Amino acid sequence: MAKNPTNSSSNKKKLKQQAKQDSEDVNGDPEIWASFDQSFKQVQSVLDRNRVLIQQVNDNHQSKIPHNMVENVALIQELNGNISKVVSLYSDLSSNFSTAFHNDDEQPKNSD
Repeated sequence: MAKNPTNSSSNKKKLKQQAKQDSEDVNGDPEIWASFDQSFKQVQSVLDRNRVLIQQVNDNHQSKIPHNMVENVALIQELNGNISKVVSLYSDLSSNFSTAFHNDDEQPKNSD
């Protein structure tokens, strides 16, 4: 059965309206949002570094040069440490997110 383009367009409009409403409903402290932004940038930076490390490990492995294979030990150790760092950053983000929104729920809302 073919999709009805009218329903698809209608659904997209509804989703856009809901997203707009959700963004208007968010009462957030700009400092909190800046903190989240900074945390996500830290995570992305570590993930980008991991991408480079993984490529280096793959290149070294494919080269079969003994020195490069030895170098992989240090690269893999750095990767391991970075993975732990990402887990920690995401854990902190989760905790901060929960705290921020829990505190937001406790504050009285302004009604116009």
